[in-house]
Amino acid sequence: MSAPRSFILIAIAFLLWNLMGIASFVMQYLMDLNALAKTDPGGAQIFAAMPAWLWLDYGIAVLAGFGGALFLLLRKQAAVQLFLLSLIAVVVQFGYVFAATPIIAIKGVMVATAFPILIFVIAIVQWRYASAQRAKGIIR
Repeated sequence: MSAPRSFILIAIAFLLWNLMGIASFVMQYLMDLNALAKTDPGGAQIFAAMPAWLWLDYGIAVLAGFGGALFLLLRKQAAVQLFLLSLIAVVVQFGYVFAATPIIAIKGVMVATAFPILIFVIAIVQWRYASAQRAKGIIR
């Protein structure tokens, strides 16, 4: 069965989204915390306190998302498992950030939660879309 044009466009959009995730990870990992502290002292404090395992989890989230998008584009069913792994890593990452850091007190509820909620929703959409495409036989 050939893939509809919409499938290709959605897979490319997912790929681009996940490339932005990798870029964000790299920029955040390499950022100068002293420079950040001058404009966002609370944010710098939170980043400085991030444990190594959370950076690893963040890396898994973005790399699994990218792999899922790549396998989706290649029409391979591994996309489903990779998107699920990415979703789980996103839940762990933001679960820790909201439960173990003062981010909401520092940034406020709207600022602290808006983008993480978007990331969570997109992670769910990617996983559900890949699952649906597998059920339809578009990916094998």
